[in-house]
Amino acid sequence: MSAADTVAYKILTGEQLARLLADGTFAGAPVDIADGYIHLSAAPQAQGTLDKHFAGQDDLHIAVVDLTALGDAVKWEVSRGGALFPHIYADLPLSAVLSHAPVSRDDAGTLQLPH
Repeated sequence: MSAADTVAYKILTGEQLARLLADGTFAGAPVDIADGYIHLSAAPQAQGTLDKHFAGQDDLHIAVVDLTALGDAVKWEVSRGGALFPHIYADLPLSAVLSHAPVSRDDAGTLQLPH
């Protein structure tokens, strides 16, 4: 696993982020609960996830997730376009969130990932 594979990104609505911060854990969005795991994106995948699944939505945030803190709960599995995506087979604890920020784009419309 390379250093690039040690963090992934979770796009959250404002309500979902508030729940994570208040409860200290996040059980997942409705799609996560339906699928049985929490969907994350690697850095190169985050923009595609945002554009495909969150188009037209406001009050979105992106959380930086430390995959090493989640251990064996993380599985890299084939998803959109045959690419491997990180999935969490557990709740997301706030302790694994390195940072979070509102979704923002640069002048070209490119997603700016928080550090």
